[in-house]
Amino acid sequence: MIVGNRKSLEEILGMIAPYKKVLLLGCNECVTVCAAGGEREVSILASELKLWYAREGREIEIREHTLERQCDHEYIDQIRPFVDGYEVVVSLACGAGVQYVAEKYRTKSVLPAINTTFLGVTLEQGVWSERCQGCGTCILDQTGGVCPIARCAKSLLNGPCGGSSNGKCEVDKEIDCGWQLIVDRLKELGQLERYEEIIPVKDWSSSRHGGPRRRVREDLKL
Repeated sequence: MIVGNRKSLEEILGMIAPYKKVLLLGCNECVTVCAAGGEREVSILASELKLWYAREGREIEIREHTLERQCDHEYIDQIRPFVDGYEVVVSLACGAGVQYVAEKYRTKSVLPAINTTFLGVTLEQGVWSERCQGCGTCILDQTGGVCPIARCAKSLLNGPCGGSSNGKCEVDKEIDCGWQLIVDRLKELGQLERYEEIIPVKDWSSSRHGGPRRRVREDLKL
């Protein structure tokens, strides 16, 4: 899932300062799970904004609306009947949702209320851990299902480095060494010989850093 956290009230106030009619747009997917941008969080933000504006003696009109997803055009189309009645859309979705809403409503300012942090998994309620950086060429088959890009603090394709000590990373002694996790996993699988295979320099052109890409399944092409 995509993990994010809400921007501070002060930052959001700064972004919406020029506007008096605001549409707060939540998302029922990942940001709901991590308690950052679902219907409840939209309601909380709306209340905070209204209280601040009332205290300052200033006027603001706020509409709350939460979509099933902001990364799917059929859901984004649901706000078309009323979006023009607002000067600005404040999206509580991940960065992908913010951009997609902006693409659909090109004459409307769409502002982010969420800082998108990483793709991760749920360790326990309220605690998430990064597992994937969307590098575009998955090598989990070579590393026992443990991603060195996401789990190694230095994203080393071959490791561990000299900073690994007692299974921990020199960056922070609370962080597991990603490559120690890989070695341990390969041992569990009886595949430790794979550790001796040198992983070549990565072709980053297929990663998210290589530019925007549209992924299309071959079997869906007409």
